[in-house]
Amino acid sequence: MSPELAGVLQLAALIGALALVYRPLGDYMAAVYSSEKHLRPEKWIYRCIGANPSSQMRWPAYLRGVLAFSLVGVLFLYLLQRVQGSLPLSLGFTAISPDQAFNTAASFVANTNWQSYSGEQSMGHVVQTAGLAVQNFVSAAVGMAVAVALVRGFARSRTGELGNFWADLVRGVVRVLLPLSVIGALVLVACGAIQNFAGIHEVGQLTGGSQQMNGGAVASQEVIKELGTNGGGYFNANSAHPFENPSGFTNLFEIFLILVIPFALTRTFGRLVGNLRQGYAILAAMGVIWLGFTALMMWTEFHHGGAALQEAGGAMEGKEQRFGVGASAIFATSTTLTSTGAVDSFHSSFTGFGGGLTLLGMMLGEIAPGGVGSGLYGMLIMAIIAVFIAGLMVGRTPEYLGKKIGSREIKLAACYILITPTLVLGFTAVSMVLATPPDSILNTAGDSVNGSGAHGFSEVLYAFTSGANNNGSAFAGLNANTQWYNTTIGLAMLLGRFLPMVFVLALAGSLAEQKPVPETAGTLRTEKPLFAGLLVGAILIITGLTYFPALALGPMAEGLS
Repeated sequence: MSPELAGVLQLAALIGALALVYRPLGDYMAAVYSSEKHLRPEKWIYRCIGANPSSQMRWPAYLRGVLAFSLVGVLFLYLLQRVQGSLPLSLGFTAISPDQAFNTAASFVANTNWQSYSGEQSMGHVVQTAGLAVQNFVSAAVGMAVAVALVRGFARSRTGELGNFWADLVRGVVRVLLPLSVIGALVLVACGAIQNFAGIHEVGQLTGGSQQMNGGAVASQEVIKELGTNGGGYFNANSAHPFENPSGFTNLFEIFLILVIPFALTRTFGRLVGNLRQGYAILAAMGVIWLGFTALMMWTEFHHGGAALQEAGGAMEGKEQRFGVGASAIFATSTTLTSTGAVDSFHSSFTGFGGGLTLLGMMLGEIAPGGVGSGLYGMLIMAIIAVFIAGLMVGRTPEYLGKKIGSREIKLAACYILITPTLVLGFTAVSMVLATPPDSILNTAGDSVNGSGAHGFSEVLYAFTSGANNNGSAFAGLNANTQWYNTTIGLAMLLGRFLPMVFVLALAGSLAEQKPVPETAGTLRTEKPLFAGLLVGAILIITGLTYFPALALGPMAEGLS
């Protein structure tokens, strides 16, 4: 079997598995977020935190809940890292430095999981499980809660109430993420992923000498890392490490975990607004972009010019022999079109155009299908922009799901779209013109090249694109463990996560206050394929106009050289 055919068959199997669970999982999540009953464990949690799950919140109160909970998470995780040397099961590791502890705390709370450290050489079992793994659950649940609040804004009328943040948060963890993670962890353990609290072992090497290897609760962290579109690896090699990702089957299973909730949330959206066809339209737009990017990635990695690449059957540098080019291309596309950031190959070793596709996937806003929750609300923001563009073309007041899209709604949507590019391009520009930050750019020999070349620029652009879009993957040629990058990328992650949420929740509140607008013969049918095509076109054009100059200086220049 040729490598190309193997890649296509894996893609087909993945699509089949996603289609199989799309309906039941989407309907189940809709039932979870619309239920008025509270499970007994949930009642215990509400009692402990002093929350009344039955009270309704307007958007400012909902936002305060999101920000307060996340702030506590940042402080707790920062302190946990700073006192690591005094904790049990620390494996002899000392406290994390202040700038790196801030970066890591911001990263995991913001659902980014950017790592400027090697997990097996820095973090003990308590920090990994009680700190990082816990944030993998709750940061994903925060994103789902904000998405559901926006959907309620469309579904409700003449009220500013968006539900209860604490109830949405707890239900997302207890009823959705935990059960699926238990099942997924059992699958990974059965297929060879490790799950223990072992210490550090000396392991002999075939070439002589020895290597230190850690144990850890890897399978349980791996599954929520993918399922919650988090991406932080227990080991520095992330999902290329055999303890995290033992075989070709587990690799495909992990890609399935990355995509399953973001795609299924479109069904949840359709259920909650009372029109499944609206959910299918959003699903179609997500699916077209994801499939298009995957096909392009497989093509450029299999058929890039060069005698060495053709002899190897594709661009194999930086890719695992266990997975090959096809599976690595699918993983890379899926992890950068969502906010996951996990890697089973190193994106800095992809071809110039392949690396550009990973960058462009994040620059789209990670909405195809995007992160858990963030992908859905990001796509709905783009749907509002597409409706507005259509309204301008026909001279009619734009409407979406029975709600008028006026100047207030468009301003909020525009602010949402502009905040991330501002962070990415601003931090990248400053990092390239200052004297010290470019020294972190390394060549293939590991030597500083002081920021020269298109690939060096791509490394910095990728870092801030990954941080501000809450992805977390890296080009791997940038030494980001410096005070400059730890601080600036940490700020980019926090601002890129929570500023857009401000605009999303304000938009949800504005929509919920409106009364429904009845459909007429002139109403744009947003459940039709024509609108899905318009939505895809708007996404690509807006992203292209925003980031094309930066892409031309980096991956495009490298690919054409």
